[in-house]
Amino acid sequence: MLRAMTHPVAQVLVVEDEAAIAETVLYALRSEGYAASHCLLGGEALQRLQEGDVDVVVLDVGLPDLSGFEVCRRLRALPGPQAQVPVIFLTARNDELDRVLGLELGADDYMAKPFSPRELVARVRARLRRVPPAAPAVAVVEPGWREHGAFAIDREGRRIRYQGHALDLTRYEYALLEALLQRPGAILSRAQLMDRGWDSSADSADRTVDTHVKTLRAKLRAAGASHDPIRTHRGLGYALET
Repeated sequence: MLRAMTHPVAQVLVVEDEAAIAETVLYALRSEGYAASHCLLGGEALQRLQEGDVDVVVLDVGLPDLSGFEVCRRLRALPGPQAQVPVIFLTARNDELDRVLGLELGADDYMAKPFSPRELVARVRARLRRVPPAAPAVAVVEPGWREHGAFAIDREGRRIRYQGHALDLTRYEYALLEALLQRPGAILSRAQLMDRGWDSSADSADRTVDTHVKTLRAKLRAAGASHDPIRTHRGLGYALET
């Protein structure tokens, strides 16, 4: 199984909570041939950036959840090449101290509102010219392994990896995670999880599933998870985000 090659069109992520401004920026970028996508929140942007495939970020400072400064700081702390993605701040705050803070946190450029969409596109183009294009990478998955986002599973060998790290799982932790990986995003009740992973009624209490979910979450954090891939849906069960 091969991963798709890197897309040749530059990918620009616009992080802006004002719809009118976001639409203006997206239209200007797409008119120039860029692939532009949009996030409303800083947390959403960080998750997208961790997944890769972003070449430039146009980042508002005044976001509802995290400030753009905090998003930039966390981006620069990410492991791997994605931490070096160019950041252009787009903000109503034009004080010298704000500009200095943004640049010290690792921003590459700073535009104050109101702004010219044409100038913004020119600055995006300038940032892209300074970033050497990465060679298209094709990764080959080892025989027996199947990838599910950040997870990889070898069912025959009863092994699971997360972000390339082998997880040291107990029998029931493996069974629970394997069941969730079979249907990523689907909500599985405790009864469904026990039916798929437990082979004796002695271990069939609901709290048993909860206990194994708790230990699984701890092991995923130890393997580098920045957010919890196992989501709790109260009264319903659990779902896995890959």
